[in-house]
Amino acid sequence: MSQHHNPLQGASWMLTAGLAFAIVNSLAQVLSVNLHFPSTTVAFIQYFIALIAMLPWLKNLGLRQALQTKHFGQHCFRVFLSVIGIQLWLWALAYPVPIWQGIALLMTSPLFATVGSGLLLKERVGAARWFATLAGFVGAMIILEPWSDNFTWATLLPVGAAFFWASYSLMVKKLSKHDSPTTMVVYLLLLITPFNILLAVPDFMVPSSSEAWLLLIGAGLLTALAQWAIAKAYAVADASFVQPFDHAKLPLNVLAGWLVFGWVPPGRLWLGAAIIIASVAFITQWENRKPKATG
Repeated sequence: MSQHHNPLQGASWMLTAGLAFAIVNSLAQVLSVNLHFPSTTVAFIQYFIALIAMLPWLKNLGLRQALQTKHFGQHCFRVFLSVIGIQLWLWALAYPVPIWQGIALLMTSPLFATVGSGLLLKERVGAARWFATLAGFVGAMIILEPWSDNFTWATLLPVGAAFFWASYSLMVKKLSKHDSPTTMVVYLLLLITPFNILLAVPDFMVPSSSEAWLLLIGAGLLTALAQWAIAKAYAVADASFVQPFDHAKLPLNVLAGWLVFGWVPPGRLWLGAAIIIASVAFITQWENRKPKATG
């Protein structure tokens, strides 16, 4: 937990991260949909630029000390899960899945994490949390509308991304017993690029226009800003306070999608998203109460 709880700073940093990610998502969609860049190329260049931008920060964290771990293989697997999540998400944006739908479905990630903590980490998940998780998935079904004629399998890509990011967060939970948060961040940022290179090679496309480079550099720098802002938010304020501000990414992304592509979400988005957010909020509150209950 943060030593000095500064609510205003914590909320501001989390909202900054949400806004940066909303712009990044729109830039990624413009690159894939309008300029026809493969999503794997976008992922590689975007995260490589983010890595370069964050190198001074990584150096400050104390690289040599941070790299010391007895669980290198598990860190590789953890980052691989994150990369698959990133690739599925950018593939969804390239399809294109409307941003309002993609972001709302991405918010199911903590629900998958709850299922995984019960089934894989053998944590005790009570009836209340199972019910909240089930309700959250009902919210996702309202947004997906698999029974409608407009349903396509591509709309499941954000759900896939949510699943892999939940698996990644479970690995973080497992490894946090042995390694520091700094070690987690350093290995994530250093290993993302080699994995992205492997996936980008088959259909790599070299940007030839200044517009493409401008969008890619913008996406990379904003990705770095978002990651840094999240770290700052958790450093200056308590996690339980900061967490709910993450939900602001939904209206911010809906606004970005409307401004860039003219996408207007249907009413069912807000109903489904409200159910998902309520479920995630309940589960988060339950998690925060657990240490107090167990002492």
